[in-house]
Amino acid sequence: MPREELVMICCSDIAGQVRGKGFPARLLHERRHRGVGWTPTNIMITGHGPIAPSPWGPFGDLVLVPDLDAHVRVDFQDDTAPEHFVLGDIRHLDGRPWECCLRDFVRRGLDALRHETGLTVKAAFEHEFHFDGVEERPNSAYGLDAYRRQGTFAQTFMYALERAGLGPDTFMPEYGPCQYEVTIEPAIGLRAADEAVILREMARAAAARAGARASFTPILRPDAVGNGVHVHFSLLAADSRQPVNHDPDRAHGLSVTAGSFLAGILEHLPSLAALTAASTISYLRLVPHRWSAAYNNLGVRDREAAVRICPVFETAGVDVARQYHFEFRAADAAASPYLVLGALIWAGLDGLRRGLPTPTPSEGDPSTWSQAELDARGLMRLPQSLGAALDNLAASEAFKDWMGPTLHDVYLRHKRFEDENLSALPTEEQCARYRLVY
Repeated sequence: MPREELVMICCSDIAGQVRGKGFPARLLHERRHRGVGWTPTNIMITGHGPIAPSPWGPFGDLVLVPDLDAHVRVDFQDDTAPEHFVLGDIRHLDGRPWECCLRDFVRRGLDALRHETGLTVKAAFEHEFHFDGVEERPNSAYGLDAYRRQGTFAQTFMYALERAGLGPDTFMPEYGPCQYEVTIEPAIGLRAADEAVILREMARAAAARAGARASFTPILRPDAVGNGVHVHFSLLAADSRQPVNHDPDRAHGLSVTAGSFLAGILEHLPSLAALTAASTISYLRLVPHRWSAAYNNLGVRDREAAVRICPVFETAGVDVARQYHFEFRAADAAASPYLVLGALIWAGLDGLRRGLPTPTPSEGDPSTWSQAELDARGLMRLPQSLGAALDNLAASEAFKDWMGPTLHDVYLRHKRFEDENLSALPTEEQCARYRLVY
């Protein structure tokens, strides 16, 4: 039967959903500048369907313009249509970036970072997800049997990542029920967030072709291990691409520059969490002893620190400075990768602007410390609900400035509406709903 191949111009929105419009693929070149029509209120569609109160209502027109550097076409060589989409920017009709374009939030942060400091960011998003194509069995963590039972899904997934232009690194069964983890090679700047969006869609595409679903829900059920998105990142000189994170003469090898950048992230984390842990159930993960983040602390090889200094392999001939990097652990896939990366960049830049001192890595378990001990170390408990995180974000003049007043307001409207509609439900039902969405 004859077919006309389609391509979809897409964006990742506040709900972390990938939405857009499709048209015949043969017309992509001529639409590369004019894109497709878009509506402001589209960004108010929640992950669960209802539209949050919109400041625009039925009014306004925008365009969704493709970025051909984020063009994906993967033919699975079966009878299914190719996965064919391109990520894009939302603009006004005169070509100006729309105030609520999430890619532009990252781009503005990168431009400010480069202009003010001569630096850029290299990052990779490490994802955990639930694959329902295997039955849940006890004692499957990291097991060869759990790897075997997923069949050809991983092979198809890795094939899709490579064809989409990503660099697959590792794939493994994780600790949680039917949980797997995938890592990819890092990318520079905006491309890192693009690749996080692409990775999730390739996982879903490969799972669908296996007759199953991949869900990046923050947590499968209240008693389960959560699915985190751990952002590995480092600072580079923008022009030379030389790393600036490592100083062998300083404590833990942490340079003054990187120390200020991390200090900014940790200081703003109580507000930043509203952007990186963006669901009502995200906060089931952000508690002590869940191998996640519960405090705004820096750690050394500590998988319960909000930011950790990652290990390096100090074998002969290895350049430690090129390995040395950091991992942000207070994020999940309910958040758009653009909001996650943008928030880290803007908060880190604030630390550099103010010359904040390098944080002292915490040793031990902060949950056992008194409030006086936490205060002495400059640590605080992260928000324990989406509502609390949104209150922090609402009060943050810094984030209002970085996001711009329109995006700041719209994000709060969107997420408060989601919180009002979901948080009153039993926790088990919340988990079930998020599992279907993500």
